[in-house]
Amino acid sequence: MERYDVAIIGGGMVGTAIGYGCAGHGARVAVLDEGDVALRASRGNFGLVWGQSKGDNMPAYAAWTRRSIALWPDLAERVSVLAGRDVQYRQVGGLTFCLDEQELVARRDFVHRRHNQGHASVRMLDRRELEELMPGCPLGPDVSGASYDPNDGHVDPLTLLRGLHAGLRAAGGAHLPGAPLDAIEPAAGGYRLRRADGSELLAARVVVAAGVATTPIAAMIGLDVPVRPVRGQNIVTERLAPILPKPASAIRQTGDGTVQIGVTNEDDGSFETPTTTAALAGMAARALRVLPPLAQARMVRSWAALRPMTPDGCPAYAESATHPGCFVAVCHSGVTLAAVHAGPLAEAVLSGAVAEIAAELHPSRFVGMTHVQAH
Repeated sequence: MERYDVAIIGGGMVGTAIGYGCAGHGARVAVLDEGDVALRASRGNFGLVWGQSKGDNMPAYAAWTRRSIALWPDLAERVSVLAGRDVQYRQVGGLTFCLDEQELVARRDFVHRRHNQGHASVRMLDRRELEELMPGCPLGPDVSGASYDPNDGHVDPLTLLRGLHAGLRAAGGAHLPGAPLDAIEPAAGGYRLRRADGSELLAARVVVAAGVATTPIAAMIGLDVPVRPVRGQNIVTERLAPILPKPASAIRQTGDGTVQIGVTNEDDGSFETPTTTAALAGMAARALRVLPPLAQARMVRSWAALRPMTPDGCPAYAESATHPGCFVAVCHSGVTLAAVHAGPLAEAVLSGAVAEIAAELHPSRFVGMTHVQAH
């Protein structure tokens, strides 16, 4: 039976980043993954590396996000080499557009609140300032302003995932797709992991990073981590000449020229991932109000994926009190937090110091809490 220093349950963005980081520090790592059948958020995320909206009324999450963004340039350089192509990380600043006076007032209140919470880099721009920031950008007449954070940016998320997997393999890690996990049981020197295909392995440490499947697997190591699926739908257009120089929270032009439009927040408890005409039409209509020339662009594809959402929309990290050496890591912002997951969190898993670096993000805070919208 194979023995590993660390077994990661989940081969999406969060699990692979942690596995890549652990392997880079010399640990023998196995990433267990359901494979192509997994309902992974990594297929459907928007590719933003984003701080302006993260951590409202949760200072620990805001600080964790800022720490990750600071580490992102180094991660982008390393992962681009590993992936064999540019991961297209561009820290060009990010926008959240407002399309009427009500949205503008609400966004101003939000930015003021963020300033009071110490997030000083985000600010409001009026229409004139937007035009000065992006001269020649064909903004629609309904665009009244936007919030702006110069630290925000975007990336090619599929190349990022490819590079993290390549880095895992290059450091001697194993990616083991194809079967769900049945059990985690204490064994000599660590834990025995049994899978539905009958295979088993031993690991000194275990990290549950299974996205929307986190709750039942975390229960195997004595942790109560409520996670629900929140569906998001996306649209991608054909490649276009440069039209939008900075990414926004629901529309961005990728490095390849396509325009990505999103994203819904469908919180109905379903684990299904259909696209719906009504949702796609609504997203497209808003995008056209931002950039009217998109009316001439052809839609290439649309898709939906599931985000793993905690009751307060913020990440959760913990080591089990009943299963020492077993951890959980769950969040809906796997791209933004990839750098901190591959760096400080992976190091904390190896040293057993997760509680020290993420004490305020422990899932015990969810006791008695009803769920709210994502931060």
